[in-house]
Amino acid sequence: MFPVPPGAANMIHDTIAQIRERLEAAGTLKPETKSEVLGMLETLKTEVTELSSTHADEARSIAGFAQVSAHEATRGKPDHRLLELSIEGLRSSVAGFEESHPALVNAVNRVCVALSNLGI
Repeated sequence: MFPVPPGAANMIHDTIAQIRERLEAAGTLKPETKSEVLGMLETLKTEVTELSSTHADEARSIAGFAQVSAHEATRGKPDHRLLELSIEGLRSSVAGFEESHPALVNAVNRVCVALSNLGI
């Protein structure tokens, strides 16, 4: 087990906060959709924070891919190719955690589907 770098959890919280701001500022989202995605994001934050205590680098990757995916999904004119790539990166970032962190994998999958639907 590797030691967790100082501030890893704070970095993840900051990244999730930036994603929240991006989603809240997205004027094209219906209020109920925005609320649903923000709820999913809270679940993701909890799961990624838990993961960061033992797997800081992986937790940062998950948070980073979530940030890029949210950016691509909420752009004024989404680039569907970039959205697909960022979502695939987000899904890939949790590969291998199915058994040890099933709630994390579920949260990421739900966020991926929601962000993918935003980009349509």
